[in-house]
Amino acid sequence: MGKIRVLIADDHSLVREGISAFLRLCDDIEVVGEAADGKEAIEKTKKLHPDVILLDISMPVLGGIEATYEIKKIDPEAKVLILTQYDDSEYVSRLLKAGVSGYILKHAVGTDLISAIRAVAKGEVYLYSSIAAKVVGGYLGKEEARVEDPYELLTDREKQVLKLIAEGYTHKEIASLLNISVKTVIAHQTNISEKLDIHTKAGLIKFAIRKGIIRLD
Repeated sequence: MGKIRVLIADDHSLVREGISAFLRLCDDIEVVGEAADGKEAIEKTKKLHPDVILLDISMPVLGGIEATYEIKKIDPEAKVLILTQYDDSEYVSRLLKAGVSGYILKHAVGTDLISAIRAVAKGEVYLYSSIAAKVVGGYLGKEEARVEDPYELLTDREKQVLKLIAEGYTHKEIASLLNISVKTVIAHQTNISEKLDIHTKAGLIKFAIRKGIIRLD
């Protein structure tokens, strides 16, 4: 078996460089590329076909959640490993539904990251210990109270458009970033508003903040 080819996506160059330098110490892992946002991660996935895509959640343009939807469309067998500082159960639930293969926190030790990469590369699911506890707790709690999340009514593309609207991008800018027409962007926004029953831009921004789609920190 050849080396595990890894793509690192994080909007902080120092983080990318640090992870890359650390992974290069492993004989069985090769860093084949880096990306500064979700859109670049998608483009480099198409070009480089990495075995494991290491994604941060909070990135400009498209975050880890939105990028995961697109990457899984490009390659349903793609192994996405989330590396983030956020352990919110909301994020964990959405990303597992999106099809990620693993979830690890940035404060984990380096050996945990290596184990996670090796595990997902073999087709296994890797959850950092504290994340696994949240998943189990959330699963048990769902049987007591099952409430439909309006966010899950949105299509993958609508989720991407919602994030960009909440971040302040114009219709023209969103169209350019997603390679779709302005008319299509407006249609997506109309569908989003109807599904969420939120009919102002301010309301959509508040919803995005409340759901953790965007962060103010």
